[in-house]
Amino acid sequence: MKTYGVKEVSKLSGVTVRTLHYYDKIGLLKPRNRTEAGYRHYGQEELLRLQQILFYRELDFPLKEISEVLDNPDFNLVDALESHKSALKKRGDRITTLLATVENTLNHLKKGKKMSKPEKLYEGLPKEMGTTYRKEAMETYGKDAVEHSENELLKLDKGDFERLKKDLDQILKDLFALRNEAPENQKVQQLIAHHYSVIRTFWGTSNTADKQAKAYNGLGQLYVNDPRYTAIGDEFHPEYATFLQKAMHYFADKELK
Repeated sequence: MKTYGVKEVSKLSGVTVRTLHYYDKIGLLKPRNRTEAGYRHYGQEELLRLQQILFYRELDFPLKEISEVLDNPDFNLVDALESHKSALKKRGDRITTLLATVENTLNHLKKGKKMSKPEKLYEGLPKEMGTTYRKEAMETYGKDAVEHSENELLKLDKGDFERLKKDLDQILKDLFALRNEAPENQKVQQLIAHHYSVIRTFWGTSNTADKQAKAYNGLGQLYVNDPRYTAIGDEFHPEYATFLQKAMHYFADKELK
């Protein structure tokens, strides 16, 4: 039976070698065998399992749940594929709506107009990224805080909101590069201070007297509890989330009290 090395599997599937190593480490996708030198080899069965992993990842299943599903003795590949087909069709319909929303938003921004309703910030997004995020935020921070944040964001003029998002993305990428440093490292803390400032802008509380130490600490814990918020591309990095949480806690304890 033909087998494939880890680099071949990476090229075939688009999954990074690092991610395949991580899947092996957590028991989600073990290679068929290893050479005496320790090189991983994958067979047809492992490739099919990887396909299922990617399908479930596309449907936003956490890695732990994917492992439980695939390791269930009652798991049936044909039934799973039928289910994926149905779910992906629904997602395709949502993407069509999302594209229309993006186009509508671009038209508003290009004309210098501001979005008029909070719902426009979420329209067409997959449920997990839209309605669920908004609900979770309200449960965590309260309805008034979330609506205040939305109203402040809706005041941003052309391009400001996109620049704000890009700024946050860059900060998180820079912090990811420093994830092996101590949380109290000076460079780390400088980036965390910038992160705190941008987050306060998202919350619409930049000019309030309350420094929101508790809320900022809570966000750090959220990063640990929910890997969606600290994913890099399609990869989850629990150690990065823990690093962020510790760095944010240190900053809140030192600077916000």
